[in-house]
Amino acid sequence: MAAKIGRISGAPLRALAASMRTPVRQAAAALVRPQLGITEVLALPQSMRGEMPIDQRPLRARESHAREDLGLEIPETRDFQHGLGALRRAYEGGLSPTRVVEHALDQADKLARRRPSLGPLQEQDREAALRAAGESEARMRDGTARPLEGVVTVIKEEVDLRGLHTQLGTDFWTDAPASEDGTSVARLRQAGAIVLGNSMMTQFGMSPLGVNPHRRMPRNAHSPGHLPGGSSTGSAVAVATGVVPMALGFDGGGSIRIPACLNGVYGLKPTLGRVPVSGHGAPSGSTVVHAGPIAAGCHELAAFLDATAGADGHDPIATGQPEPTQGAFVAALGRGVRGLRIGVPESEWADAPQAITDPAREALRSLTADGAEIVPVELPLAPHASAIGYLTIGLENAAFLQNHFGARIHVLEPYLQIFVGQFSAFGSFDYIDAQRLRAGLRRQAAEVLREVDLIALPTTGATAPPVTDAEAAGGFVDPPALHAISRFSYLGNLTGLPGGTAPVGMVDGLPVGLQLIADAWDEATILQTLAHLQRTGAAEAVRPESHVALPYA
Repeated sequence: MAAKIGRISGAPLRALAASMRTPVRQAAAALVRPQLGITEVLALPQSMRGEMPIDQRPLRARESHAREDLGLEIPETRDFQHGLGALRRAYEGGLSPTRVVEHALDQADKLARRRPSLGPLQEQDREAALRAAGESEARMRDGTARPLEGVVTVIKEEVDLRGLHTQLGTDFWTDAPASEDGTSVARLRQAGAIVLGNSMMTQFGMSPLGVNPHRRMPRNAHSPGHLPGGSSTGSAVAVATGVVPMALGFDGGGSIRIPACLNGVYGLKPTLGRVPVSGHGAPSGSTVVHAGPIAAGCHELAAFLDATAGADGHDPIATGQPEPTQGAFVAALGRGVRGLRIGVPESEWADAPQAITDPAREALRSLTADGAEIVPVELPLAPHASAIGYLTIGLENAAFLQNHFGARIHVLEPYLQIFVGQFSAFGSFDYIDAQRLRAGLRRQAAEVLREVDLIALPTTGATAPPVTDAEAAGGFVDPPALHAISRFSYLGNLTGLPGGTAPVGMVDGLPVGLQLIADAWDEATILQTLAHLQRTGAAEAVRPESHVALPYA
C-alpha cells in the first residue's frame, strides 16, 4: 500500500517543485498515482469502458423534460443578500443603481483591507460600472428596464471582460486588456446587469481549494482560518459576503459548486455548452469546462441562466443544444417537486462523513414530504469518477501549460510546477483509457436518468479545510484535502450533465451542501428542486459575520 502524502508547504514544497524539472518526477508520479485512485481506475475491467468518444457532447437520457407546474411563488432570497426581488422593490422605491454600484465597490475595498483578506475582486472598472448604472437608471425612468436591470455582478478572471486583463490567476498571462467581452459577459450586460470587475481565481483554475500565491486570495466568508474553495474563489466570496447577488464562475472539476458550497451559497454548473465559453482567456481545448452562476438564491441562478444560455455560433460545444425558451428557467421555479424521482447511490453517500451527509439527507426528506420519491440507484463507475477526472483535466491542462511554458515552467506557482511534472510522467494511453472509462460513466449516468429525474450526492466530502497565513501566501500541496473536497464533483464534469448545489446546513460553523445532477439540458429540474428546498427552508444561505451592510436594508 502506498504511503499517504499529507500537506506539504514551505521549503519542502519548493524542493518538490524543483524536483519536477528532473527525472525524480517519475518517482513522484508513482507515489501520487495510487493516492488519487489512478492506479486502481486504470486496472478496471474492459467491460467498464465504452468506445473512444468522437466528441464530449453530453448524452441525453430523455427527449422530453416536461414537468407539472404547481404555480408556486418564486422563493425570496430573504435578508441574506440583496436578491432580485428585494433589489427591484428598492429600485421602485427610489434607490438608484449608482448608489448600489458605489456601495458594492466600497464594500469590496473594505473586505480587501481585512486581515486575512476577504476582498473578492482582482480588478475593478468603477468608471464603466457607474456609466452603466446611469444608463440603467435612465431605462428604469422611461419604462424600458430589462430582466437584470441594475443588478450588480462580478466575472471570474477566466473570460474576457472589456477593458480589464484576463489573467487566469497569474501576474504574467497577458499585458493587454481585453478588447471585447466574452459571450457570457456580453449577454449579462444586454440583460441589464452591471459588471463591477473581475473576481480572483486560483492559477489557471487548477486548485479546488482556493490557494494562489500570485494573489492575496480571499478566505472563507464564514471563517478566515479556512479555505474558500476554488477555482471560482472570488465569485463565491463576492456572493457570500453580499457584494453582489450573482457572479459568473467556470467549472472544470467542481470550480463553481465547491466554492459555492464551502461559502454557503447556491451554485449551478449547467450542461456542457449550455452557456458558451467563447472569450475564454486560455482556449486550451479542455473538454470539461462549463460556465455558470454562483448566487444568493435560486431566483438569481435562474435569471442568470435565462440571460446567458443558448448557442452563440462560436463555441462548437454549444452548437446543437435545444434552444431555451425565454424566461423558462425562472418559470421553472414554481413547479414544486410532486412526482419527482430522485436517485440516491448509497455507495457514494457512504464515502462521505456522516456529519456531511446528515444535513443533506434531511433536505432530501423534506422533498419527500411534498411528493418527491427517493429511489436507490447504482453507478458502478462513480467511485472512480475523481480518478478519471484527474487523468482528464490533469493531462489536458498539463499539456496546455507545458506547451505554453516549456522550460519556463518555474514561473508557475509551486503547486502547478508539481502538477505539470507529475502529469508529464503519464502517457497518451492513460488519457485515452480515461476517455473510454469516461464513456462508460456517461452511459451509466444516462441509464440511471432514464429511470429517475435527478441524482443526489453530497457536494463535497469535507468542510472547508483550515489554512495558515504562511500556507496561503506560499502555497501547498495536500492530496487528501484535494480528493475530499472534489470527491463528488467529477461525475457532472465528465458526463457534461448539469449539477447544482444548495446550502443545507452547517458543521462546526462551516457550510455543507446537497448536490443535484439532472439529464442533459434539464437545468430546469435542478432549479425547481433547489427552489423548493429554499422555499421550505430546507436550504438557506446563512449570513456570515463578514456580510456587508446593504444600502437599502
